[in-house]
Amino acid sequence: MGKFVEIGALVEKNAGDGAYEKIYNLDGVEYVVMETGRSNDLFAKRQFGEFGEAALITVIAQTAKKDQVLDQIYEVLGIGESSVGLIYEEKPVEQIKTYF
Repeated sequence: MGKFVEIGALVEKNAGDGAYEKIYNLDGVEYVVMETGRSNDLFAKRQFGEFGEAALITVIAQTAKKDQVLDQIYEVLGIGESSVGLIYEEKPVEQIKTYF
């Protein structure tokens, strides 16, 4: 098993904007990347006709703390609320390389 795991979330843009820094500061989180766009899935709010603003959040977390991180992301994003979005655990990450 890898040292890190990828966790993803698809949520309404407002939920993502408000949660980015909180997720970044969680114990066990190494990296957070957020992309925004429009989606015609999952969301009740549709600001653009058939489409609503969405945020796709990718988190690289320590495998040893992944359950704790998943639970905290679930709470921070308010995933338990109806039509807010979804969260999922992806695949193990064998190594992380940074390029500077």
